Amino acid sequence: MPTARRSIRAAAAGAVALSVALTGCAGAGSIGTSGRTVTIAMVSNSQMQDAQQLASQFEAENPEIDLKFVTLSENQARAKITASTAMGGGEFDVVMISNYETPQWAEYGWLTNLSPYIEQTDGYDADDIIPSLREALSYEDDLYSVPFYGESSFLMYRKDLFAQAGITLSDPPTWTEVAEAAAQLDSPDINGICLRGKPGWGELLAPLDTVINTFGGRWFDENWNAQLNSPEVREAVQFYVDLVREYGQPGAATSGFSECATQLAQGRVAMWYDSTSAVSTLEDPASSNVVGKIGYAAAPVQEKDPSGWLYTWSLGIPASSEHTEDAWKFISWMTDQQYLRTVGEQLGWERVPPGSRLSTYEIPEYAEAAAAYGPITLESIEGADQQNPTVDPVPYTGIQFVAIPEFQDLGTRVSQQISAAIAGRQSVEDALDQAQKYAEAVGATYREKTS
Repeated sequence: MPTARRSIRAAAAGAVALSVALTGCAGAGSIGTSGRTVTIAMVSNSQMQDAQQLASQFEAENPEIDLKFVTLSENQARAKITASTAMGGGEFDVVMISNYETPQWAEYGWLTNLSPYIEQTDGYDADDIIPSLREALSYEDDLYSVPFYGESSFLMYRKDLFAQAGITLSDPPTWTEVAEAAAQLDSPDINGICLRGKPGWGELLAPLDTVINTFGGRWFDENWNAQLNSPEVREAVQFYVDLVREYGQPGAATSGFSECATQLAQGRVAMWYDSTSAVSTLEDPASSNVVGKIGYAAAPVQEKDPSGWLYTWSLGIPASSEHTEDAWKFISWMTDQQYLRTVGEQLGWERVPPGSRLSTYEIPEYAEAAAAYGPITLESIEGADQQNPTVDPVPYTGIQFVAIPEFQDLGTRVSQQISAAIAGRQSVEDALDQAQKYAEAVGATYREKTS
């Protein structure tokens, strides 16, 4: 990595660290008080909460290791983990990151190479990791994080409402069909669709970027010229904003993954386009009123097919950790085949973290429980190609993100503009004109590096 980029990145990380330090750390908790402490920074969603619930079993098997969890919301976690890892303070021994961070951080020397540990661990089968995820989490053919769960995106819809209205979808559906169905099903009692509108590069932009891609848009052309005010991007964003404003959920501009999951689980919307991991909420009787009523379809397309994203919450070890061996013991416990079986047997098969290992889909109990969504989840993850995310060629990788360090800030700033359009505070045209200026500044730095 060029020295200039490392310096810029370190400065940005320092600014984030200061911001997070001022707001504090939420959700910290420890298990046991017997010996060496492994501190784990995690995102606070349902699968990670299950891991905390089961973690006492790990400590029973490893009494010399205490576990301390720091759980944060998604946006907080990204900022806190990035700052801590970049600054090398050794605050965390295990960090929950993704296929966005892993290759970049491995290149910078921020992460521990896990391949030697995998090779020395009996029964830990790296070849069982779904190939598209294994590639996405590798740098120079070595794994630097391993998946806790993997996801793509798909359309979730109320089968009963579609049947009553006589609506059928193509395979895969088109976004035109989705909009028509939303209009037909929208009523005073139920909204036609739920879509994220909450600012954040990992919130609003996750689904929206797939819409931009399949409509023929892109963030940059092959020469790093910004393209956010192109006709294709304008059409895609206008479509998304109009769809959620006309037929979407109340408070769309502040709705993220969790809010839309609640809307569909409580029967308040007819459709939702989002992560394949949502099934753990929708198919759990403890959290959902629509168990068995949801149909699953591939990510909607317009020009590019397939259009689903590729993402994984994975676990890595910062290079600054002083407890690398213990950290790997925990990671290998939380990401191997036996953990998945433990979740299924003790908590319910619908709560098994999906999309990480091929063998998951060969477990008879899971195959039965996941009959409606398991095959399409696996197919969507295997079919996602982050090397070729758009209709026209681009100089970057990533489907629902642009895999450059600047995207955390750039994407969030762009999402704020578009969220404001969803809220009705400005037009899509004005939002994209400002977004274009942000992207031009980033693109210019890459043109200089390649010239």
